[in-house]
Amino acid sequence: MAGSEIAERLIEWLRRELEAPALAFAERPSRLSGGFDTEIFAFRLTGGPASFSMPLILRLFDPRQRTDRGLRERVTQNTVAELGFPAPRVLLAIADSAGLGGAALVMERVPGRPLLEAGLVGMSRLLAGLHLRLHALDAGALRRALEAEGRAAGIAALVRDTTLEGAVAALEQRIESDGLSGLGPAIEWIARHRPPSTTTAVICHGDFHPQNILVSAGTVAGVIDWPNAIIADPALDVAATKVILELVPVDLAGLAAGARWLVRAARPIMVGRYLAGYRRRRPLDARGLAYGEALACLRGLVRADENRRRQGALPLNPLDASVFAERLAARFARITGISPALPSAKT
Repeated sequence: MAGSEIAERLIEWLRRELEAPALAFAERPSRLSGGFDTEIFAFRLTGGPASFSMPLILRLFDPRQRTDRGLRERVTQNTVAELGFPAPRVLLAIADSAGLGGAALVMERVPGRPLLEAGLVGMSRLLAGLHLRLHALDAGALRRALEAEGRAAGIAALVRDTTLEGAVAALEQRIESDGLSGLGPAIEWIARHRPPSTTTAVICHGDFHPQNILVSAGTVAGVIDWPNAIIADPALDVAATKVILELVPVDLAGLAAGARWLVRAARPIMVGRYLAGYRRRRPLDARGLAYGEALACLRGLVRADENRRRQGALPLNPLDASVFAERLAARFARITGISPALPSAKT
């Protein structure tokens, strides 16, 4: 759907939802870069409630996404924000019926730029400290909020889907329903080898890395992109961050050539310092960390397999067109002894 059509349908829906017939765009939606499974637009409104007069973001989900995704993200982001963590507040979760081509969220636009683009000085220390801060939040508050939202929306699975069991079940369903036969042995390993938890479950972001941490004037302005959030062992979340830091191609970060070279050279040191900084305040179970790496790899492989099978009908995003998926497959094989098979990216 063209951006102009999205804009017209969005303003019509917002006028009805907010009961504000005079509502108009102060700044029409403009597409932003970032996000590999959503379309992101920045916009501003005028003539509506004061709470909607700030800079806003529209996150439009792929229509293949589960319909409860927006509800879970809204509850998660608003709960962690209420607990004092820097996450953008979600103002509205929009259903498919809005005519935008999929479900969507309207949320605050966080100022600043990604941590990786802001510079490497102190990055590992900041990343570890912020991750520890997230894991110190009251996970029970999120569970209760999800239970309340689930009762109100009539979605009993809302809490279940924000657990490790729910996340694994969702991957298993995607592999089966989309015919991703090359990943069948991998999900079987994940289902059989879950280690016993050695610590209290915490709020896990699931995609916690420098590009999802926005900084402004030297401080963290917000942590974005929460669709993979679950309540689970913190080692799973640290493992996912480790996989991203070590394996995502640096070329995808949008950095200048000199900065890319510096990030490549500093990457092992940055990862080591991040892990050491986290472990100084919170121990990590080695088995849980290895399992978490395997799970993070499989989650990325499922997405890449789905998208590569659809390439041609739909443009392939830069992440899944890169060597990232092959790196994930190699890491998964190193941990488990199982070599996942997936389609190659067409060039």
